Amino acid sequence: MLKQLAATIYILLITTVAANAQTEMADTLRSNGKIYVVVTVLATIFAGIFAFLVYIDRKISKLEKEK
Repeated sequence: MLKQLAATIYILLITTVAANAQTEMADTLRSNGKIYVVVTVLATIFAGIFAFLVYIDRKISKLEKEK
């Protein structure tokens, strides 16, 4: 019981510290105007992954139709 309580407190502490660090980082990026660069890079990565998945899906569909 004591180990579970200690683990729970540890997880809550780590989560709180991580949330504060993320907030501070987001505020810093926003104040420097670099948040738009981060958003653009992430959008480009996700668009690339989506395009790749569509390409693979079409390729698999073509192979399935051949059989």
